[in-house]
Amino acid sequence: MITRETLKSLPASVQAPPYDIDGIRPGIVHFGVGNFFRAHEAFYVEQILEHAPDWAIVGVGLTGSDRSKKKAEEFKAQDCLYSLTETAPSGKSTVRVMGALRDYLLAPADPEAVLKHLADPAIRIVSMTITEGGYNINETTGAFDLENAAVKADLQNPEKPSTVFGYVVEALRRRREAGTKAFTVMSCDNLRHNGNVARKAFLGYAKARDPELAKWIEENATFPNGMVDRITPTVSAAIAKKLNAASGLDDDLPLVAEDFHQWVLEDRFADGRPPLEKAGVQLVDDVTDWEHVKIRMLNAGHITLCFPAILLGYENVDEAIEDADLLANLKNYLNKDVIPTLKAPPGMTLEGYRDSVISRFSNKAMSDQTLRIASDGCSKVQVFWTETVRRALEGKRDLSRIAFGIASYLEMLRGRDEKGGTYESSEPTYGEAEQKLAKADDFESALKLPAFDGWRNLDTTELDQKVIALRKIIREKGVKAALPG
Repeated sequence: MITRETLKSLPASVQAPPYDIDGIRPGIVHFGVGNFFRAHEAFYVEQILEHAPDWAIVGVGLTGSDRSKKKAEEFKAQDCLYSLTETAPSGKSTVRVMGALRDYLLAPADPEAVLKHLADPAIRIVSMTITEGGYNINETTGAFDLENAAVKADLQNPEKPSTVFGYVVEALRRRREAGTKAFTVMSCDNLRHNGNVARKAFLGYAKARDPELAKWIEENATFPNGMVDRITPTVSAAIAKKLNAASGLDDDLPLVAEDFHQWVLEDRFADGRPPLEKAGVQLVDDVTDWEHVKIRMLNAGHITLCFPAILLGYENVDEAIEDADLLANLKNYLNKDVIPTLKAPPGMTLEGYRDSVISRFSNKAMSDQTLRIASDGCSKVQVFWTETVRRALEGKRDLSRIAFGIASYLEMLRGRDEKGGTYESSEPTYGEAEQKLAKADDFESALKLPAFDGWRNLDTTELDQKVIALRKIIREKGVKAALPG
């Protein structure tokens, strides 16, 4: 493991934190301390702490599973330090030890400790990476789901919460009573207008708990939208061993990410913010155009590539992009279905962004797993594909590539590749009824899945027929036979 002592004798090639670990103090609490957060938000904060020492981070884990307990123990044992290896497509790497995360709390073990941090006036931002599907928005009504069992439990006992909604709203209640300013609630998830989604979720919970409290939150807290981008793959034991061998460290929590990173963030903060612009964050009035480009090109491109790649037996993204047929399909999707209906933000060309996406997917050092990209596909299809599908349906555009993508997704859900291999696809938002539809042997039933609710109010007759026909081809002749010309 690495600890504070390790910082005294780091290998020459490893960068140490450029500040005194003991001289920084928390200004941010973050829910969901996964790899992406550690390589993205924490990475940006790391770079400004030397000049803004009051903005370190306290991490919070919400679940009490054995895996979560192990994670908490590892963070504590390492003084919340970890190494980040950044690798370019060329193979060139740099390694640094990250110190921005100064504590890690497992909420079920000590809920009051989490609430005390959240209520502390020193905490001015509460951020989160709780996944695209973690905001508890009813897919049918578009409203916060008050029927969720965990939410109902929190509303019945609001001063001892278990959900992120319960923790944040109870903390804001305490701050209001103490005369403390509200904090900024900052979503860092891959969601279009993620701040608006967070606002709907937290205010939806607050209104159900106490309408007056909800009004105070609405008037005093802020929920900036942000576009976040960095490929950060899962680190297996084998990858961790390889990273440590290259760095010379003995890190139990090593992390690898591409050298590309981007964060475009609306400059709307309730009680100040760190000087993130000094670390390269683009602070803007409206994030919409950047958001659309990233979601509709990079994120949508990822699943467009990976759904059929899984059926072909490819485990990693860089292997999939080397398949000339899959690469051609991805390029055609971006060139013909996305770019013609997308607006570029100032200073960006869509063709240049397309080329960067393909280059990033080819980065062998990421070993990014196709199954990781495909996980929670229901939420990702809704967020990443909906705008492009709607534009195609409304404009009566060519549906062949879109239909192939949907057919590949539905066949992928069945858990068998065309070589006879099996795998587990992760769809946490699907209940028993949805899982039954997803695994059905017929070609039509799965079209009822909520993944496609984003365009269900349009005439989908032609699209549905194409999807059914392509599923038949995939199952009888294979993925390559179903690829659009």
